[in-house]
Amino acid sequence: MANLPVFKQAQYEFAAHIRDPESNPVPDGIEPRRMKIYSELFFNNVEDFISNTYPVLKEITSEDEWLKMLRDYFSHHLSHTPLFPEMPREFLNYIETERINSDDPPFIKELAHYEWIELALMTSDLDNDINWDQIDIDGDLLNNQPVMSPLAWPLTYQYPVQQISSDFLPQEPSEQPVYLLVYRDDKDDVHFMELNPITALLIQKIAEDNKLTTKQILENIAKQMKHPEPNIVIEGGYEIIQDLKNRNVILGVNKT
Repeated sequence: MANLPVFKQAQYEFAAHIRDPESNPVPDGIEPRRMKIYSELFFNNVEDFISNTYPVLKEITSEDEWLKMLRDYFSHHLSHTPLFPEMPREFLNYIETERINSDDPPFIKELAHYEWIELALMTSDLDNDINWDQIDIDGDLLNNQPVMSPLAWPLTYQYPVQQISSDFLPQEPSEQPVYLLVYRDDKDDVHFMELNPITALLIQKIAEDNKLTTKQILENIAKQMKHPEPNIVIEGGYEIIQDLKNRNVILGVNKT
């Protein structure tokens, strides 16, 4: 600090007090009342934005602990982007890699990710990557290669994050993984759906882009399951694919 120009020293002192007013004094020459207004304005804006993105996490956290967590994030996390809409991602990074608090619920990382993913998908521009010239939206879904929307993201959690509320706070992981799908439809609305293991496996195989037709994928799944009647798997899987097409998760089939 001593080697910096005076104006830069003032900027650092100003920012340090705003981030952590309890540990950093009001810079010289600034009226404390005015400085308090700046500090509260910055913190309240951050708190409001984070609260809107993580409503369940806020709901299950006492007000005192919530403000402590936000203050810790605000004071110590070094953001890697100046973009305000990226702040929730920065908060998720803080939760996942920096925060250490034994009183936090065991599912806090997964819940935070689950809540953030809605904003991430809502603001994603991956729809620009869709090559509609290579997609037949009315093609035979069973005997061609299905094309999955880049705005459909499969998720796997150890806790049932979609059920967490102030009335349901699981302390142990679920016996089986929790499979979810978050997707954005053609009206740009974001939806979540819970998947059974077979549907999750089907979506995983489609997302692998292995050039297989839906029927070939379902035959492989039936073989993997050692199902005595593969046709039942194929028929059931085809119904699932049709439903996913109606939801805009499957866009159509590959023309090539």
